Order: sequence, then C-alpha cells, then structure tokens
Amino acid sequence: MMETIQTDPFAIKDCALIAIATGEKARNLRELREIIERIDPASIYYHFWGGLLRPRFDDPEYHNDFAIWVYRSLHNKALAERLAVIDPAAFDTIENLRAELLDIMEDALYQTDTPAWAERDRQFEFIRSQIVVFNPNVQVTDAAMLTRVLPTISLGSIFFHFIDARQRNRNHLDDFRFWLRSQGDSYEPLCDAIARIDPYFSSLSDLRMELLKSFVSHFSGEQRP
Repeated sequence: MMETIQTDPFAIKDCALIAIATGEKARNLRELREIIERIDPASIYYHFWGGLLRPRFDDPEYHNDFAIWVYRSLHNKALAERLAVIDPAAFDTIENLRAELLDIMEDALYQTDTPAWAERDRQFEFIRSQIVVFNPNVQVTDAAMLTRVLPTISLGSIFFHFIDARQRNRNHLDDFRFWLRSQGDSYEPLCDAIARIDPYFSSLSDLRMELLKSFVSHFSGEQRP
C-alpha cells in the first residue's frame, strides 16, 4: 500500500496540571493500599507525573509521591526504594501501573505484622489532577523547524507533548514521534533517537535538551544511515 504523508502542521500546546483534593488520606501502608485500589486514575497519574510540573526540593532518589511519603513518613527505606524504581512510562495504562503498586504494597504488608503509622500531620493526602491546555499559537510546518522552536517552548509544552501525549496517542507515542511518522519514513532514525529518551527519571528542562539534541543531530546528518 502506498504510504500516505500528511501535511498537517505540529500545533504546539502548553499545559498545567490543576491539583484537586480528593479528601482521601492514609496514615499507614494498609490504608494507602486500600485507597490506591479504588482511587480515581487521575490521582495515580498525579502522584507519579505531577512532580515534574511543580517546584520540588525532594531527594531526587525518589521520583514519585508514594515513595517519598513511605520514606519520609513511614521511615521504610526498603519499600521506598522499591516504589521509587517504578517507571510509569513502562505501563500502557494507569490500571496496569495501579496493579504494580498494589502488588508491591501487598508484598510489603505480607512481610510485617505491624505496619508503621505516620504522624497525624504527615498523612498521605491523595490529590487528583486535571490538565488545562493552552494554545500559544505556535505551529511547526516542517520537522527542521523544531530545532529552532524547541529551545523557546515552555516546560508545560514539553510535558504535554512528550509525557501526557502517551495517554492520548495510538501506540502510546509522544506527540513528536506521532507527528514525525505522519511525515514519512525518512524520520524513523529520528524517531528511534527520541524513543531512547527516558521520559521519567529526568527533569522537563533536561527532556527539552535531550529532544533538541536529537533533532540537531538528525538534521546535521549524524543520525542518518
């Protein structure tokens, strides 16, 4: 079948995550597990990904809110480390990510008869997120333009197109690869380079730099076969 090449421009969007209190709180691991089992998927999404969009001064060893709380409030370093290495980008759906969380917590509960309790003022408070999308009226008409546009776009744009897009697009692709593949096969080496960028264990500013490096390398000829 002849390849169909679309010519739609890449419309740059910006976004913010609004944090909404759910009223659900946990003081020990058993309560945390029980709430995770039934909480809105948007809450699990927020506690894994939301930290990228808010100012953080946490220990970079722990990349999600569950691991940070288990370490700081329950003082369970072993469990915190198990939770910290969960990569949400490795799961196709939030439900699969939820199942992994539950399995780890169930295993931890099985190994202890008396789960530690957090102080009353250090309860885990479940937040859910709602994404708000802005239109900065920036459009990219060819891939080479992204080498000039990427340094200027906001970190919210990086989050929207490189992270949140994986929930919206077929095959869980970020918007860059999703769009490049609509432009023809010549961008497959660039798509491969983008696929190697880790979306989670990094900051948004580092992600922007890694994306820029991939585009610059491609258009300078370094990635071409």
